[in-house]
Amino acid sequence: MRVLFAGTPAVAVPSLDALVSAGFDVVAVLTRPDAPIGRKRVLTPSPVAARAVELGIDIIRATRVDDSVTAQIAAARPDVAAIVAYGGLIPRAALDVPPHGWINLHFSLLPAWRGAAPVQRAVIAGDDVTGAVTFLLEEGLDTGPVFGTLTESVTQDDTAGALLERLSHSGAVLLSQTLSAVETGRAAPRPQSGEISLAPKLTLDDGRLDWKQPALAVNRRARGVTPEPGAWTTLDGQRVKLEPVRLRPDNSGLAPGAVVLEGRSVLVGTGSHAVELTGIQPAGKKMMAAADWARGMATRESLVFE
Repeated sequence: MRVLFAGTPAVAVPSLDALVSAGFDVVAVLTRPDAPIGRKRVLTPSPVAARAVELGIDIIRATRVDDSVTAQIAAARPDVAAIVAYGGLIPRAALDVPPHGWINLHFSLLPAWRGAAPVQRAVIAGDDVTGAVTFLLEEGLDTGPVFGTLTESVTQDDTAGALLERLSHSGAVLLSQTLSAVETGRAAPRPQSGEISLAPKLTLDDGRLDWKQPALAVNRRARGVTPEPGAWTTLDGQRVKLEPVRLRPDNSGLAPGAVVLEGRSVLVGTGSHAVELTGIQPAGKKMMAAADWARGMATRESLVFE
């Protein structure tokens, strides 16, 4: 079966590899254009584009799927399209090109967390279980019927990045199995059912920690925004980046945002009990161990995150 693969970030690469390894004829890759990366803003191919070059697969680079891109997709004559975090909408004209449609691998248990940041929102919300589904792409936001589902437990230490990494590999297997079922005529998509929730893309403001919230909420938000957009707070009016914080239910009594060094641990007060800092990156400096940073601030009479 001839497959068009659409994807952009690193989490989509395992799915591309899985389809190639399964013997599907991946006739082209649709991905976002090269983007400036790093301080020097060097134009860099997307992880999917870089992998496609290694595999010798033709690449269609596009910010949006317009008539010209739709024509390129049609010229590849795909039987089906597989899409994993491409980063753009697929219009009706392009959806109609492959006879078997577009099959989307989405990292949530739809209809929960429809949108661009399902894993991050699941961690922030404190979900115990999440997963991935394959579904038939429609013009609506993640509304199509579901082919297959897998579940994944969310641990108390999971960051969004770690959880998404696991799902990218298990989801790749699910996507390959779904395409095999479509090819053999065994696929039987079923309508979504259950409570709908939305997962809009995270902004920088989503990473700001509110120390007046309970410790568990602070912990979940810090893990949910790691690695992107990253957890942060302010000190003396300057933004400082933070690694995920640990729960310390045995400590209380600190005012929200108050910072103390206790032995080798750096504690910060919240709306309930203290949490423990693991790493901090002050403005203009590199990420460092929280204890090293606190010792360097020992001359301060008080430290309070805002």
